[in-house]
Amino acid sequence: MALTSAPQRTGFPLTLELRPKGLPKKFWMKVRQMRTLAVEQISGRLGRVGPEELIQVIEGLSDNHRRLGCVSV
Repeated sequence: MALTSAPQRTGFPLTLELRPKGLPKKFWMKVRQMRTLAVEQISGRLGRVGPEELIQVIEGLSDNHRRLGCVSV
């Protein structure tokens, strides 16, 4: 998913505010904007997402999935 450090106007489930440990800024995950990256584009770990935030990401993805009319398998 896309990450940005620019404050977002939309809230959950479209974006999720993250506060990774060890980073000076807040970040927002754009739950609806899935991205594919080549392995060469990944330079290393910048931070970690805690279990609570991961659960929110999964809930946001599920909500978006339902809104699109997709059927779970």
